[in-house]
Order: sequence, then C-alpha cells, then structure tokens
Amino acid sequence: MGNLNVLTKYFLKYKYHLILGIVFVAAGNYFRAWQPQVIREALDYVLAQLDAYNLADAEQKVVIQSALKPALFRFGGLVIVLALTMGVFMYFMRQTIIVMSRLIEYDLRKQIYDHYQVLDKGFYRRNRTGDMMARIVEDVNKVRMYLGPAVLYGINLITLFVMVIYAMLKVDVRLTIYSLIPLPVLSVSIYYVSRIIQRRSQYIQAKLGQLTAIVQEVFSGIRLVKSYTQEKAFSAHFEKESDDYKSKNMSLAFVEAMFIPLMMVLIGMSTILVIYIGGLQVFDKTITTGNIAEFVIYINMLTWPVTAIGWIASIIQQANVSQGRINEFLSTPSAIQNNGTVKTEIKGKITFDQVSFTYPDSGILAIDNLSFTIEPGQKVAIIGKTASGKTTVADLLLRMYEPTKGQILVDGVPLQQYDLAALRASIAYVPQDVFLFSDTIEANVKFGRPEAEFETISQYTKHAAVYEDIMGLPDGFKTRIGERGVTLSGGQKQRISIARALIKHPEMVILDDCLSAVDTHTEHTIIDFLNRELAHKTSLIITHRIMGMLDYNKILVLDKGKLVEQGTHEQLLDMNGHYYELWQQQQLVSALEAEEN
Repeated sequence: MGNLNVLTKYFLKYKYHLILGIVFVAAGNYFRAWQPQVIREALDYVLAQLDAYNLADAEQKVVIQSALKPALFRFGGLVIVLALTMGVFMYFMRQTIIVMSRLIEYDLRKQIYDHYQVLDKGFYRRNRTGDMMARIVEDVNKVRMYLGPAVLYGINLITLFVMVIYAMLKVDVRLTIYSLIPLPVLSVSIYYVSRIIQRRSQYIQAKLGQLTAIVQEVFSGIRLVKSYTQEKAFSAHFEKESDDYKSKNMSLAFVEAMFIPLMMVLIGMSTILVIYIGGLQVFDKTITTGNIAEFVIYINMLTWPVTAIGWIASIIQQANVSQGRINEFLSTPSAIQNNGTVKTEIKGKITFDQVSFTYPDSGILAIDNLSFTIEPGQKVAIIGKTASGKTTVADLLLRMYEPTKGQILVDGVPLQQYDLAALRASIAYVPQDVFLFSDTIEANVKFGRPEAEFETISQYTKHAAVYEDIMGLPDGFKTRIGERGVTLSGGQKQRISIARALIKHPEMVILDDCLSAVDTHTEHTIIDFLNRELAHKTSLIITHRIMGMLDYNKILVLDKGKLVEQGTHEQLLDMNGHYYELWQQQQLVSALEAEEN
C-alpha cells in the first residue's frame, strides 16, 4: 500500500466524513450483532415453554399457549426494529464514506488535470494521449474503489468482527476458539493470492493504457486510415492487443474467483465445528440450544465480511498499482517553471542573444547560436526551408521550451522573469498545426476573447476572409464543427484561427505559416487586413514562401537553425544568396501555375 500513502492528506481533509462514517458503521453493526442474541433468547424461551408444556396439566397448557404467541410477537418485533435501525445507519454510513470517496475522486482528478495544464510541450511529445486519458479516468476509478467500497467494507469487517467475537466469547471461549480455527488459513491464503493479483493488475493497467492510446490514435487519424484502406490492418492489431488484455484479465479473474469458494469452505468448516462442539456442550449443559443457533448466525454473519477480505485485498492491490501510475505522473516536473513576477504591458521589443536549442528527446539541434533584435511595432518575417528552425523560434518565444544556451529578452527583460500567463496573454499565436475545438464556430472565435460580442466576432471573421464561408453553413456561427475542426477545410480552419488570434487585441502577433492552405485572392484579402491591423504591433510572420505585399521591416533567413541573412526584401535580393534562391523558386512555381490556369 506504499503508493496509497499519498492519499492520507485527503482523508485528513474529509476527516469528518470518515469519522462519522466509522461511527455509523459501528452503530449499524451493534444493532446487527444484537439480533442473534434476541433469536437465541426466543429459541431458548420456546424450548423452555415446550418442556413446561409437556409436563403441564390441561389448565397450565392453556396458560402457556396464550402466553407464547405475544412473546413471539415481541421477539419478532424487536428483531424487525433492530433490522430497521441497522438499515438507517447503513444508509448514513454510505452517505458519509461513499460521498467522501466521490469528493476525493473529484479532487484527485482535478489535481491530475491541473498538472496536465502546467506540463511543458516536451512532455506531450513523449507521452501518448491514450495513456494520459487512462490515468485520469481508469486509474482514478480504481483508486476511488479503494477510497469508498474498500474502506467502507474494511471498517465494516473490523467493527463487526470485534463485536461478534466479543459476543461469542461472552457465551463460551472454547466454542469461539474452535469456530475461528479456519481463519489463520484464510489470512495466509489472502497474503499469497494478493501478491499474484498485484503483479497481474500492474500489467493489466499498463495494457489498458496502450489500448486506449491505440483507439485514440486511430480515431484521430480515421480519415488517413480510410484513405489508405488500412481498416483491416488496424482491426487486426487492435484485436491482437485486446486478446492479450483479455487473457491477462481472465487470469486475474481466475485468481480472484478462488476467493469465494475458499471462503465458503472455511465458513462451512466453522459451522460444522460449532454444531459438533456445541452439541456436545449442550449435553453437558454448559450452553443452551439457543447458543448454538446464535453461534451459527454469528458465523454466517461473518461470511460476507470475511469473504470481502479477498475482494478488499484485490481492490487495494489494483488501487496501489493505479496510484503508483498516478504518482509517477504527478511527480513529473514541468521543464517550464513559472517563477516570473513581471506582468507589465509588453511594448514588443524582442531580443535573441546567442540562443541555441536542442530538442531533449531527439537530440536534434534546431537553433544554433541565433541572435537578432526586433524593435517595437516592427513586422518581421522569418523565412527558410523546411526544418530550418522557424517554428522553434515561436515555441521559444512563447516559452514552450527553454533555450539550451543564450537568453531571450522582451523589452530588455529575460523571458523567465515574466509571469507565464501574462506573457502568453499578450501574444496572439496562430500555430502551423491549427487546432479547433469540437464546438460552435462562434465559440472557437470567442476563445481568443471570451467576452467578445457577436458583432465583434463577425467583424473579425470578415477580416480573416471566412465570414462568407461561415454564413454558407447550415447554422452559420452556431454550426458545431467536428473534432479538431474535421468538418472544415484546411483553409477555413486557418482563417478561423487567424480571427481567433487577432480578436485578442494583443501586443505581439506570431503567425506561423498560417496562409499555406488559402487561395491567392483570399491571401490578398487577409494580407491587406494584416497590413492595417498590425501597423503598430510587433509582428512575427513565419513562412516558407515570400509574401511580397506585406510591408516587412526586416526579413530573417534561417538555414539549419542559423541566421544566414537578414534585411529588407530588396537588400536580400541584392545579396544573391539563400533568400534570392527561394525567391527564384517561388517565381518559377507561380509562373507554372499561371500557365496551367
């Protein structure tokens, strides 16, 4: 249970639920343990009256008969009252302990979700979405079963066991010892079987994470799977993994299934011992016949709690494994620590001072000793071939990663000194890989500024040249798009993301190749708006193609992570270098496209 020790803080947080739950469980079991005593008294009373009846004359028999029925009603009524009282306390024990488990489940899931929020981009590159989903859903469910049912039935077992054993010892010590002989065998069996359960549960939970990851990946890329007609291949792969998961679960179920027969055998042995030893003692007149019935009821009363030992052990072992997976995740620190305190409004001066960056997972050098300065209000383009490090510049500026060497300054202040939320709130970012939420188009645009009015939303979609497309949809702005915007074209998604970014009214704008999927006419419309909207904002436009109409103050040319050229469009053409080569290639492509049209 070592991994479960971290849950102690939650037990302390909800200590009143736990304490009241223990009180209600103990009270319920008190009235439950009282019932066999009433039954014993009733049985002894009936047997005594029967002996008296056999020895009585006719007149006395009438008196005995008339007294027997009310007495039995009293005994029966008392048993019913005890059962009802026990039921009331059982209701309240669930309203405390089970409710406590749900509250802790909420807190634990929220803690995991909050930790997901602060982890760096590198973490998400290393881990599969399906495995992360399994931890926040399935693993938390396993832990909740420990926090609720396992704790509840564990307390129930302890309190009922103590009360029943005390009641049995009061009747006869010798008979109690004989009836409890099978229990040490039970304890040893549970110890060994629970170790097997722990090993198998650990593998099953890991396998479940893999299955979830496979399903999530296939569903996310279902269009690609269908276009390559790979449905059967993925089905076969999933079937193979599922069969492995099934076989491991079956082996675990086989081990768990051994508990109930074992419990029943041991309880049956206890009952036989009670009847045999108790019967001999009845002849010796050391106990009564009612005591035998009382003991049999007590033994059967212990059947479920004792049987539940195996079930509780199984739940605890599975929860221990799941909590271990959760602890492993929660102990993963973010590579980006938000220790900055600067929240002042950004003017927009950006300085890269001999910055280098190597991706920690792949070891690829993406940025190599990069230095440049962008003055407030300037519009700067970063141009280069694929894998030249353009997007990495944006990631570093947004503090998605930390530079391996050198430093980045904004308005002369090192990036690490800024409050991370304040920094990112000041920047509008349109990523290369556009992401839209499975919600309405209006909600996706409002994501940039939640308080925006509809008139403002529609205006910015016009600026992004996507208004007409939206109005052509069945429900207009209320149209719900599929997961990641799957129902929209690539160009529509890019333009909606531009509207979402610019509606923020940011101090700094980063556009990462956000016009690659739009036609030439639409590109002209958007660029004209950008020229007006970004007139006094620091703008960083990352692209692999040259947009001559945008009035850049400076163009940075990257190649293999290094700054190889910088200057204006005309200056770079005069250099006859990398930029000139890119320009010539694009001119040739444009000429070929014009001939085809």
